[in-house]
Amino acid sequence: MQLNSFPHRRKNILTGEWILVSPHRTKRPWQGEVYSDKQEKRPKYDPGCYLCPGNKRANGEVNPDYKSTFVFTNDFPALLEDVKKKEVRLKDLLIAKSEKGICCVVNFSPRHDLTLADMKENDIEKVIEVWKSEYENLGSISGINNVQIFENKGAMMGNSNPHPHCQIWAQSSIPMEISKETKNFKKYFAQYKRSVLSDYLKLEINLGERIVYTNSSFVVVVPFWAVWPFETMIIPKRKIVNVLQLTSKEKKDFAIALKATTSKYDNMFQTSFPYSSGIHQAPTDGKEHKEWHMHMHFYPPLLRSASIKKFMVGYEMLAEPQRDLTPEQCAKILRDL
Repeated sequence: MQLNSFPHRRKNILTGEWILVSPHRTKRPWQGEVYSDKQEKRPKYDPGCYLCPGNKRANGEVNPDYKSTFVFTNDFPALLEDVKKKEVRLKDLLIAKSEKGICCVVNFSPRHDLTLADMKENDIEKVIEVWKSEYENLGSISGINNVQIFENKGAMMGNSNPHPHCQIWAQSSIPMEISKETKNFKKYFAQYKRSVLSDYLKLEINLGERIVYTNSSFVVVVPFWAVWPFETMIIPKRKIVNVLQLTSKEKKDFAIALKATTSKYDNMFQTSFPYSSGIHQAPTDGKEHKEWHMHMHFYPPLLRSASIKKFMVGYEMLAEPQRDLTPEQCAKILRDL
């Protein structure tokens, strides 16, 4: 497809939203803000870190001397479990509803200095195993209808503690992004009796333009509709609705795909690459969700170097997302690393 020379819009088939692509603007000079790329080498253990083994956290609790992954309830959660059901509605103009939930933190390992890109694949498998158990345990709680697993890596993405970890927010409502994807999964499944991502993946593999990495169970692709410059998505080749359906082979391949993706990111600008990532999977509302196809999003902000980021401002905030560098160009850069 010859889309690299003129402005055009691309549709996100998962959300139904559109993005403006302006490839002709890649030659414009950059005179915007440049971040400092000073990154201190972290020690294996930091006595002042709230997340390291044996250290006291902000709420006074002491972490155990954990040797692998470690899960605990967030000391400053965005959601609370003991919230009473309340609703405020004034003339259908001012509307608010109480929201209950549970927020957890998952430390990837006891090492303060190891990100997913630095960890061994078998240790990443242990993280995936925790994701499976937490999704199952939290999702089985009455009133919990969605379990969102996500990671904010790097200070640029608002990470308040450098010890590598992710978060899990389980809540009573199904959040907007999951709701939008569920709607489009259902619409496509009702028409074709197949997963929209299964058909999309076959098309991407056939074209090869946006493929970054592949193994026997997973494909890493820069989505056709990518918003962030080096955005990627990890998609299982087999249609599975959630992490519980991963076979032992698929779990291993998922770990390999995660390490490959994060390593490529780090190698691009020779820096510990910041990003927000998260697994999208079927809601835990008790419904079967045959239409769902699990996948993982990576949204990294870096644009031209380790110190220049993509800003979502102006047109993006007031109209719709826009990018200059095409997904095809970004996929080639990542693929070749």
